[in-house]
Amino acid sequence: MERAFAVVVQHASALASPKRGLILGRSKMPDIEILRVSGEDLDVLKELSERTFTETFASMNTAANMRAYLANEFATEKLEREWADPDSEFYFALLEQQVVGYLKVNMGSAQTELQEKHTLEVERIYVLKEHHGKRLGQMLLDKAFAIARERGSDHVWLGVWEANAQAIRFYTKNGFVAFGKHTFMLGADAQTDMLMKVGLHPTATGADTDRISS
Repeated sequence: MERAFAVVVQHASALASPKRGLILGRSKMPDIEILRVSGEDLDVLKELSERTFTETFASMNTAANMRAYLANEFATEKLEREWADPDSEFYFALLEQQVVGYLKVNMGSAQTELQEKHTLEVERIYVLKEHHGKRLGQMLLDKAFAIARERGSDHVWLGVWEANAQAIRFYTKNGFVAFGKHTFMLGADAQTDMLMKVGLHPTATGADTDRISS
């Protein structure tokens, strides 16, 4: 299971995507796009995933545990399998054709915990630190809500590190409520993640996302 949100990378070198010319880096313009990740953009996704996770968690974990986690979770072969899974979807957030964040959602059997028919998991949301404050994280989460509604889901859920107060505040603001805990293995270190969910309809357990301001 992945953690859905974190504070992320400060600087990024340019990396062009072979298909659309996407670049991981800075942007000067405010125009924002949310685009589905193509199979030819997986090298950009891999670098973004490694950079964001490292910048977020390296200071709080041992180098050995970080190396083990990165080598396993963001291996090229694993990302290729996840991208090819029909029940998983990846999206980039772009500013003027530059990749500044990404989203991963899971449905059906691709979900890491519930695996219920009418639920959707937000497995990962990351935005480059230099672009915080531009509501990119909110836009990516709104995209997840839109996908869930299109798929007829009743709930959206995720896991977030219990020590990540910023992320917990973000999700609470968006109507998520805690419903359990999960052991998250970072290398050899067993850590605790909160499981949170939000209902997409007033009758569903958890808050109604129609109340969320975008």
